[in-house]
Order: sequence, then C-alpha cells, then structure tokens
Amino acid sequence: FRHLLTPPWIAARRFGPALSAEIGAAVELAEAGQRGEIRLVVEGPLSFARLWRGQDARQRAAELFGRLGVWDTEENSGVLIYVQLVDRRVEILADRGIAALIDQSAWEAVCRKMEVAFSSGNYRGGMIDAISRISQLLTVHFPATADNPNELDDAPTVL
Repeated sequence: FRHLLTPPWIAARRFGPALSAEIGAAVELAEAGQRGEIRLVVEGPLSFARLWRGQDARQRAAELFGRLGVWDTEENSGVLIYVQLVDRRVEILADRGIAALIDQSAWEAVCRKMEVAFSSGNYRGGMIDAISRISQLLTVHFPATADNPNELDDAPTVL
C-alpha cells in the first residue's frame, strides 16, 4: 500500500536538480580514475502493474539495467545502482565483465551502507560514499587508461 499512497514526485523531491548535478559530477570524477561505467536510477513508487506482478527491487533493477543499456559497454564494465525509495531498497547490478571479478558480497555491503544512510535522511552522503566505494572496487580491476570514453550518462535518472 505504501507504493499506492506515496506521491510520484517523491524521488524528484529527494534527488532534486542540485543533488542530481552533484551526484553526476561525483560519477564523472569516479569514472576518470577507472574504466568502469556507473549508472544511477532513483525511483519512487512502483506502478500498480509492477506491484500486481510482484516485481521486487532486484527485478526492477534488472529491467532498468537492460533498458538503459548498462550492459552495452565496450568492456562489459557497467554498474547500475538502483534506489527504490518506497521500499528503502538499494540494488547494485554489475555487468558480466565486472561480476566475474568482484564478489556479490562487496556490492551487498555498499547497498546496505547506502540503505542505512538513506534511512537517516542522508541521501547525499549515502550516494556520494557509494560512488566512491564502487570506484575503489573498479579501480582494482579496471584502472584508467589513456583511452577511457564515457559510455553512459553520469547524471542519475529519477523516475
């Protein structure tokens, strides 16, 4: 019922233009030090149709991973951070080039830390810290080279 009672503008309110710009700049800076691509999606309430189908945050993240082309990077080095505000869930999905090298438990640790920050209303700190931690993980396996194109949008998508 929380999804049905939550106004659709909640995500835009929590992640307004100023914070979205700051997050985009943090992603750009993080990607300059490694070859991974970080993509962020923040969503408020899920639609009635998604709720009816029983879609959870992980399934929604997988759907958006494909729709936004996070899988379509040269080195299969895309990472999606999906924030579902109503259920207070965070999911991180990594493309196969990264998933083969970084254990899922590392992504889970980042997710849980973000959820704790978000539960106290610290959306900025939780997101910036997550971007930094993800960048550190990617730097180990995908350090920057002279050819480091920006393949995905750095600004968060707010749904």
